[in-house]
Amino acid sequence: MQGQKAKMSQAQNLAPNGCTNGVRDSLSIKDEPLDGHRRLKVRIVGAGLSGIYLGIRIPQRLRNVDLAIYEKEESVGGTWWVNKYPGVACDIPAHSYQYTFNPNPNWSSFYAPGHEIHAYLQETAERFGAARFVKLSHEVLSCKWNEEVKRWALEIKKVDTGDIFEDDADVLIVARGGLSNPSWPRTDGLHDFRGELMHSAKWNEKCDFRNKRIGIIGNGSSAIQIVPSLQRVKGAKLSCFVRSKTWILNPLGDAVMEKLGLDLKSLDFTPKQRLEFAGDPKKLYEFRKAIEVDGNTIHEVSLRESDLQRGAVAVFSEAMRQRLRSRPEIAKFLIPSFGVGCRRPTPGPGYLEALVQENVDFVTERISSLTRNSVKLESGREIPLDVVVCATGFQTSAAPPFPIIGRGGLTLAERFKPFPEAYLSLAVDSFPNHFLVLGPNSAIGSGSLTKILESEGDYIVKCIRKLQKEDYATMTVKPERVRDWSEYCHEYFKRTVYTDECNSWYKSEGGTGDRIIGLWPGSTLHALEALRAPRWEDFDFESRDGPGANMLRWLGNGFSVTHIKTEGNEGEGQEYQGDPAWYIEPRFVDIPMEGRPEEDEEFKMRPFSH
Repeated sequence: MQGQKAKMSQAQNLAPNGCTNGVRDSLSIKDEPLDGHRRLKVRIVGAGLSGIYLGIRIPQRLRNVDLAIYEKEESVGGTWWVNKYPGVACDIPAHSYQYTFNPNPNWSSFYAPGHEIHAYLQETAERFGAARFVKLSHEVLSCKWNEEVKRWALEIKKVDTGDIFEDDADVLIVARGGLSNPSWPRTDGLHDFRGELMHSAKWNEKCDFRNKRIGIIGNGSSAIQIVPSLQRVKGAKLSCFVRSKTWILNPLGDAVMEKLGLDLKSLDFTPKQRLEFAGDPKKLYEFRKAIEVDGNTIHEVSLRESDLQRGAVAVFSEAMRQRLRSRPEIAKFLIPSFGVGCRRPTPGPGYLEALVQENVDFVTERISSLTRNSVKLESGREIPLDVVVCATGFQTSAAPPFPIIGRGGLTLAERFKPFPEAYLSLAVDSFPNHFLVLGPNSAIGSGSLTKILESEGDYIVKCIRKLQKEDYATMTVKPERVRDWSEYCHEYFKRTVYTDECNSWYKSEGGTGDRIIGLWPGSTLHALEALRAPRWEDFDFESRDGPGANMLRWLGNGFSVTHIKTEGNEGEGQEYQGDPAWYIEPRFVDIPMEGRPEEDEEFKMRPFSH
């Protein structure tokens, strides 16, 4: 291998294969195998679902990569580490909210509690090796593109010591997700309040809620989980400040549970059921399969005039009225006039039942301000409080809270005005070698979000592979393709319920704009197909050899690493760096069906993709 390294070093010192005074220089062969890929530095921001996935797939599928994942928190897990409020849980079936390659048979509930999801992510990171690359308590302060050297310059702070250091990267991946930057209400006097003030994502676990007067602002997913938990606290008196209508659905997956013979009244799995899932992989697979089919075949509900949408409105309206029949005034206020899905719907187990309890006050009047010890309403009425909980979500339409500076000094925050847009949700023009996971237009109304996340990660790995293998210094999405994507999204959503009149984090301008920036324009399966094979023609590429270079110089010296001998202890007993006859290994051989290859079951399940 030392001889191979010498060859690589020699090749790096060759004269650039470009143009001199407008005349193309003669080609010098790159004296390396075509698959002896150059070393690349890849830096990832965030060690949640996305960062962990990339920390598994990059070392699995690529070689010669210097990888680090910077995480500002004390643990991996992202939103499932940060959010620790009572009742925090997944609001989709847990068996759909997991990596496809690591199914968990041990979820305690149909909607798994947050601490179990965090433990699952931690276990996955350790088990599949991603934890090796994670730098905990490392906060990224800034990322700036250096056009001269074609690299990203990063400024990092060690949270525990306050020390600041610099790093650089060939490729920058921001995998923070949209649920990481809390949004506080813009209410006068908010910080004048002298009681306990907290955000659902900044929870004070030491707070004793017993015998307290508690105000909860908001009725999104977090509030819907918090209210039932706090309502049961001894001596607690709740005031729920609600300004928005919302759909509270029957538990998602009812049809699946009925089909599999599970108890609709109990969302918890018994120890016996969990043992069956753990001991019978087929049973677990069938359960997962039924949930995925159920989620993927209701996409039509998002279309405004569909029969499925009309049926959902009728069914869920009646279900909410029944659950609120002892307080019909709450049902009258809460049941929306907009379509099911305009705001993110939630199953909300126990929420409506909590609202009708004697220790809960349902307040629909607008808040005027907070005082030292109360909430003041626009009517002048004051509600004395000991605790104020702001369950007001996240800044989903904002750029990351640290500056990302691309070409020409353009910041991502500036580029995301008047609204965020990213090609296929993962690439932004003027930001070379920069990718987003779960960026604008990544989420989904129904189906598996984690599979979209995996597909975005796979797409990015393919991009890194192309940069590395074909000797490109940069790849940057073309601005006209970003415009095309944005235009497509805007036109697509016009026929959906997502553009109905509602306040939703799916929308631009903090939830009130006319652009849908939170959702993929189509179904989960539509997203998976769109992301399967990158359209390289949608990107601009720069060669490492400079302008005018022979763009096939990456083909190298005619060798492949698979038939180059190892040296010393490098191969761990292997004679060659690969398998010189890999193509007849059964795992790589695609055997067509005899007679009628078009009947191949694989390509009937999903189409072939280039």
